[in-house]
Amino acid sequence: MQAETLPARLLITDDHALVREGLRAMLASEPGVEVVGEAADGREALEFCRASCPDLVLMDVRMPNMDGLEATREIKRECPQTSILMVTTHESSDYLFEAVKAGAAGYILKNATRSQMSDAIARILGGDSVLNDGLVMQLLRRLAEERVSLTKPPPEPEKPEGRVPAEPLTARELETLRYLTYGHTNQEIAKKLVISTGTVKHHVRHIIAKLGVSDRTQAAVRAIELGLLNNA
Repeated sequence: MQAETLPARLLITDDHALVREGLRAMLASEPGVEVVGEAADGREALEFCRASCPDLVLMDVRMPNMDGLEATREIKRECPQTSILMVTTHESSDYLFEAVKAGAAGYILKNATRSQMSDAIARILGGDSVLNDGLVMQLLRRLAEERVSLTKPPPEPEKPEGRVPAEPLTARELETLRYLTYGHTNQEIAKKLVISTGTVKHHVRHIIAKLGVSDRTQAAVRAIELGLLNNA
């Protein structure tokens, strides 16, 4: 008999109780998802993640004590496998750039419909991206430019443990990673590489595991940071 798949564990973080209640109610009947906690600020979210790393955190931006960006950085440092979806009222590429750098998988607006929220959560938990192609390219171009500027003297600080992949990516995984950083979907990558979508998903899972990240957005960020595609 096949083992039953456990639901994905979600933490809702927002300093307004009504917003948290609304999100909890919205997700109450969502299949494959279980809201396991709420936090009123970034510090509470960090403490919850330290005790019980959830699969996904819905993270507000502006909160007292610790805002969403700082909380995201700390959570990703201590629970790298936890994905973070920023929930914001403003669609700003500058803010999103900082959020992705901090470790977020993407963002969604607070006025999103239930179907939009469900789709975003399902895509992140499935290892997919919630960012459109143009925005992905803009963000990664800025990351690449920033990385180049950081390679100049003085020397870069020592890299944290686990930054370099313990197991090298295969040639096919590097091909997949390159298209992934362009913002292509699994279906688009499959067509370009003339392989099945299932095989692409298999490669993406291996890439995420080898790079020690939680989702494809952060896989792209890590690839830029490590210069994996410079000669690929």
